[in-house]
Amino acid sequence: MTLETDYLVIGAGASGLAFADELVRRSDAHVTLVDRRDAPGGHWNDVYPFVRLHQPASFYGVESIELDRGDLEASGPNAGYMSLSEGPEIVAYFHRVMREKLLPTGRVRFVPMSEAEPGEAPGPVTVRHRLSGERTTITVRRKLVDASRFTNAVPATHRPAFDIAPGVVCVPPNDLPRRVGGFEHHVVLGAGKTAIDAVCWLLAQGAPAASITWVVPRDSWFFNRAKVQPTMAHFDSTFTSAAEQREAMAAATSVRDLGHRMEACGAWLRVDPSIEPTMFHFATVSEGELALLRRVGRTVRLGRVTAIEPGRLRLHRGDVEVPAGSLFVDCTASALSYKPPVPVFAGARLTIQMVRIPQPTFSAALTAFLETQPGSDDEKNACMRPVVMTDTVDDYPRSQLTDLANRHAASRIPAVRDWLSRSRLEGFTHLLADIRPEDAARMAIVQRIRVASQAAFENLQRLAAMPRGA
Repeated sequence: MTLETDYLVIGAGASGLAFADELVRRSDAHVTLVDRRDAPGGHWNDVYPFVRLHQPASFYGVESIELDRGDLEASGPNAGYMSLSEGPEIVAYFHRVMREKLLPTGRVRFVPMSEAEPGEAPGPVTVRHRLSGERTTITVRRKLVDASRFTNAVPATHRPAFDIAPGVVCVPPNDLPRRVGGFEHHVVLGAGKTAIDAVCWLLAQGAPAASITWVVPRDSWFFNRAKVQPTMAHFDSTFTSAAEQREAMAAATSVRDLGHRMEACGAWLRVDPSIEPTMFHFATVSEGELALLRRVGRTVRLGRVTAIEPGRLRLHRGDVEVPAGSLFVDCTASALSYKPPVPVFAGARLTIQMVRIPQPTFSAALTAFLETQPGSDDEKNACMRPVVMTDTVDDYPRSQLTDLANRHAASRIPAVRDWLSRSRLEGFTHLLADIRPEDAARMAIVQRIRVASQAAFENLQRLAAMPRGA
């Protein structure tokens, strides 16, 4: 077969769909999306059943269709906060985006269960079907769009980096609901959001806190969900927190001091106040979730797991005994990718990356919008510098430097500034556009952010240059 398209998008996950949605809305382009899975939605098709978004659903997904139900969490540790969509809801949402929004335009084609072989645009690219092996040539008239460079790893498909002895039952969190009933003790491996979800799920289902062992290789700082609520009802607390965070960045004498200042203003949280976190992955939790985590019967902090044996865990810094017959829950898959950044706009190739952290779908939609605007690649890249995802706290200043530089450059482009004021995925700028000039109190908060931002940018350069661990 031979097909033609204007844009060939590799990856029909959240970013690929957000890009295609905005491009089709703002141009007459024909778009073909190729994905190795059988359905749109990327890694969301493989997630564990009790997964939820970290961030409010109001600024996730694609621009044209709301994911948010417009309500607040009614119960649980996140009660009173903006709704956090669940995994099955997100999968259904992305399927609906493809079925009801993109395909009906007649300008979008979806090629599932397929992988694109190396090729360049404009010109022919070969796509191979993973089951039949059949190859299709797709002539790309304009650009090849890589929406798969930072594909997430998920527990269901990753391979554990430790040995598992015969007789040990170790499952991904996907299997936890159906396997949990036959075990009296549960050992959760990992310190990220997946592990937090697993621990909170066990406790919410009635597992005694004493029946849980939590293996934490590295402690992490977390964003406080109370400070990330992009609604006008939460304007004062959310934007005052933004000002306090910029002021903390401006005043910090070291990266460690920055963490403590962020904690002092309530923006960052940690599980154990006596332990200095070294990890930072932009995960968001609530005070209610932290209260659950602090109930865990036993927390092990001896580094990464190297092997699991019946009744014993072997870790980098020592061994520990665990009850015989425990159920081990492997939450060690890293959803983060640390490939080096490349220019977003590079001739006939677009590489979707995060340019606002941690907002992947917003970044993809902004990329599509800029693609429809006049200007050179260099001009567009000036406000689209890829933000490298953080692993440690030491990475945070550098990520914020790039983020702030992108925000400043974007604010100087009238068309982008107007788009941001209307963008649902950006989450915050449209709230600023709704402030009345006579609202002195809120205008003062905005001015406070502006004043602190320049000082923050200057001090972040110094912090980013300091030795790691300072």
